[in-house]
Parts: sequence; structure tokens; C-alpha cells
Amino acid sequence: MNREMIARIVAEVMGQLGEKVSAEALYDTIPVAVSARHVHLSPEHVEVLFGTGYELTKKSDLSQPGQFAANETVVIAGPRGSLERVRVLGPSRQLTQAEVSWTDAMKLGVKPPLRESGNIQDSAPVTLIGPSGSLSLSEGLIIAQAHIHMSPTDADQFQVKNGEYVKVKIHGERPILLDKVLIRVSDRYNLEMHIDTDEANAGFVKTGGTGELIRETKSVPHTPSSVVVTSQKVAPVRQVHEFKQKLLSREHIQSIEELEIVIGKGTIVTPLAKDTAKELGKTITFIK
Repeated sequence: MNREMIARIVAEVMGQLGEKVSAEALYDTIPVAVSARHVHLSPEHVEVLFGTGYELTKKSDLSQPGQFAANETVVIAGPRGSLERVRVLGPSRQLTQAEVSWTDAMKLGVKPPLRESGNIQDSAPVTLIGPSGSLSLSEGLIIAQAHIHMSPTDADQFQVKNGEYVKVKIHGERPILLDKVLIRVSDRYNLEMHIDTDEANAGFVKTGGTGELIRETKSVPHTPSSVVVTSQKVAPVRQVHEFKQKLLSREHIQSIEELEIVIGKGTIVTPLAKDTAKELGKTITFIK
């Protein structure tokens, strides 16, 4: 049984119990992790900071396969202050990069750009201090763009592509809506959204929370073969809504203004959606 079918069944059961949980909300759920300040180091810079021939040692595994939090920490120094015991993440990378929040940046006295992880060209300078040495780099300090890691299979399920930006609503005591969340797709990734501590603090979010990926559907006008015109009024032009998602729920039926909803052959229509369409005088048309 695939994820979409499970979401539909759970939503229908919850609906019968009086819980307002839609199938698409369950289907679009993204696990959220809070990413605190951290550093990625090249092999060369590992040796500069920790000694010749030194290799990072694993403290704990991270959610993404092969990634780990190292036992090693460094100091990030800036013109106005410093950040102590900043965790190094492994394994080593080709380029050294430090990721901080805007609050961290103000403490340091610098203005790093908002960037996708790995894009450090013309970013802010950074000074790193380790037990065996220090580095002063002309670039490498960024504020990481909120992003979602997902596999190609996840991308197909969510109907998104690598490099696309989406909105994510994070529910909780203080719900927040994050715009321009970057989609990152790789067969090396597990499904997880990463936000920094400033974003997490704004919504009282902790690692283990969930967000809902928000898609936007567009209404496509249907051009009739003719329009009846009289001296008194013009007959209204009937419009249709071309629904492109894989699951049509009651909430979709209620939010769509058009009276005719056109769906593809593979789209699943929930029983509640069918009942609601009938109550509202709307028709659901399948495209073969």
C-alpha cells in the first residue's frame, strides 16, 4: 500500500471520528529538523585546525545518510564577538563553510548572505579557531536557505522538482508559513526539512515537528463553442477547474469556485469529496 493510499484511508477514518484532518494534509506532511550553527571543513582545513593527519571523529549520526556530527568543535570569530564550541559536521567536504543564523551574525558583527548550502562564492569572510591553529577565509560564512531534502521518489510523490521553491506551513502553538523553501532532490537524501534557529524560535518549532507542503492550483477557463446574447443579459460563461494533484478531497471541493472540476485518470477522489460535490451542485469530470 503506497503513501497516498494510506493518507486517504487515515483521513477518512479521522473524518468519521470528527477530526478535521484532510488526506492531502497528511500526504503533504514533511518532518522538520532545526539546524543550529555548524561548520563543514575541507580535509586541508581539518589539519590546520586540529593538527597534521587529523581526521574527524563521529559523535552521532545525522538524519541524512553518511552525515554525522563530529566530536570536534571550533570557535567562529567576528569583528564584534565570537561563537564558542560550534559543532563540526562530517565527513569532510571540498570547501569549508560555516552556517549561522541572523542572530548569530549580529553577535559576530557580520552580514552573511542567505544562500543554499554549498554556494559560498562572494559570501561573508569567516575566521575559525581550533585547538591547533586558525583560519581567516575571505568567504565561507552564510545563512542557510530553508530547504527540504528528498529522494527522487519523494519528489514524484510531492510533484516537485530539484531547485523549485515551495511554501511550508508549520503547525503548532505559534503556526508559521515559510515561503521560498528550496527543494533539494538526491537519491542520497532522506525526507526532511531544515530550518535555522531563528526560524524555529519564531514558531516555537523543535526537531521532530512537522510541516505541510502547500501547493497552488490554478483555474483554467473553459472556452465554450458559443455564447448566447440577448438584449437583456449575457449568458454566463461556464468555467472549469483543471485539478492536477493526485488526491481530490472534500476540502478541495469546498475551496474550488468553479462548478466543473476536471481531473486526470490517476487522480483519487475521496468518498467525502464525491458527497460534497453532489451537495454543492458540482461535477467531477475524468479526462481519459
